[in-house]
Amino acid sequence: MSKSQENTNTALHRMARRVRYFRQSQDGSLIVFGLFILVIMLMIGGMSVDLMRHEAARTQCQNTADRASLAAAAMRQTLEPEDVVTDYFEKAGASDCLVDTVVDEGLNYRNVRVDTRVDVPSMFMQMLGVDELVTPGVGAAEERITNVEISLVLDISGSMGSNSKIQNMRDAAEEFVREILEDDLENRISVSLVPYNGQVNIGPDLTDVFNITHQHGYPDVYCVDLPPSVHGSTFMSPTLPMPQTGYVDTFTNTSTTNGYVNTQAPNPANVWCPATSANFVQALSNDLEDIEDRIENLTAIGATSIDAGLRWGVALLDPLARPTVDALADLGHVPDHFRGRPLEWDDPEVLKVVVLMTDGEHFVEERLNDDYRVGPSPIFRRNSDGRYSIHHPGVSGSNKYWVPHRNEWRSAPWGGTSGSTRLDWADVWGQLRMKWVAWQLYARALGGGSSSWRSYYYNEMMSEFRSQTPTTTMDDRLQETCDAAKLNNVRIFGIAFEAPSNGRTQIQNCASPGLYYDVNGLQITTAFRQIRSQISQLRLTQ
Repeated sequence: MSKSQENTNTALHRMARRVRYFRQSQDGSLIVFGLFILVIMLMIGGMSVDLMRHEAARTQCQNTADRASLAAAAMRQTLEPEDVVTDYFEKAGASDCLVDTVVDEGLNYRNVRVDTRVDVPSMFMQMLGVDELVTPGVGAAEERITNVEISLVLDISGSMGSNSKIQNMRDAAEEFVREILEDDLENRISVSLVPYNGQVNIGPDLTDVFNITHQHGYPDVYCVDLPPSVHGSTFMSPTLPMPQTGYVDTFTNTSTTNGYVNTQAPNPANVWCPATSANFVQALSNDLEDIEDRIENLTAIGATSIDAGLRWGVALLDPLARPTVDALADLGHVPDHFRGRPLEWDDPEVLKVVVLMTDGEHFVEERLNDDYRVGPSPIFRRNSDGRYSIHHPGVSGSNKYWVPHRNEWRSAPWGGTSGSTRLDWADVWGQLRMKWVAWQLYARALGGGSSSWRSYYYNEMMSEFRSQTPTTTMDDRLQETCDAAKLNNVRIFGIAFEAPSNGRTQIQNCASPGLYYDVNGLQITTAFRQIRSQISQLRLTQ
């Protein structure tokens, strides 16, 4: 073996020995393992940091969504639900995670869903190819009201008799009530029907439970002259003395020549409380057949006092009217299942609604002064021919009885004391129009041959007989009642049905925001359908 080969074998032998030593040696193995474990721990720790950052952001966003949806779904708050949600996220510093707000609401419910997305960039998980952590979220809340009290306040003034308006209104209102009530199997919905013209004929049922004074007994005349003190509030006290409206024609003119004019009877269309049972108020009912019949029989007649109609409609929603409703139930005029109503204003399970419709505007209201409502009058009627005379005790001489058709003074009433009847004031107004009485029995008698004195006595007696309420005052009273009702969360739907400008203005100002309808012709059916659609969920129980 040569020297060079020997050196090569020695080198290979040494290398093989070192390889065997390296393979068998365990020095430094824990360091390698430790480095491996350290890398894994750092990765897990980094992932934990990323996950904790993401969870903190997700929790804040979800809590904000829950709180915001609850607040926005509350029926008592008046702001737009979307604005409420946005404000909550801004205040929480979480606006970046708000994606969308979805609102589904009707008249008796509100459902708010808040969609969120939490997007947190990763700090450590990028080593695993995860650049960001994304989680969608949802916060949802619903408030639903299941009991409903409705006052249907409908204009039945004389102008509703033209252009098929009364029939169009009847059809729309009947469909509305039918769709509202036909599936109400749990007696949750009550409807009060309040027709109005120049007055509100509350009918004998309500007359029995209120303190009505100056009752005259004229058939089917049960209107009430509301005292000024009741305006601007919602409660109608059953103990408050309220005079019954007289059956009186203060409107129809009479000839004011110096001669006698026999035309004297009141015009039934011009009395302030027309004598018709078809227009009585029906308080708190869910008798569908009865309500439909009442609506179908509504009669267009008389003037327009929107303020009086709404005042009675709101009174039948006030919780303080509960004893009145219970008294009506005792008399069989209200179903027993409506005892305890109206429910409280703040009861979360009740919705109070007024549907207020008019085709006109306020007409100057006139009412009898108290001294001329009931009680003996100085006017006599002859039994045989029906001619009238009047006693004027203040005139000089012995002839103190004026006989207008004879144009003469007498010492006794026409027909004599035995052949004539002294009339009560209620009888006077039932037989004679007011302007005829003021002219024929007072102005001609006391004014003599002087036209200026006749005019003086005529105007003096008209002011003595009756008081007038300007339309501006009636407008103010209407809006005061509207404000008082809305302050108690009553939803007022306003329908101006072919109404003049000021009528539209008054109804629009009275209606709750977004609940005003200006309609013509058959559009009134559409208005009632839109109102009904917002109450469609009332058939559902919680």
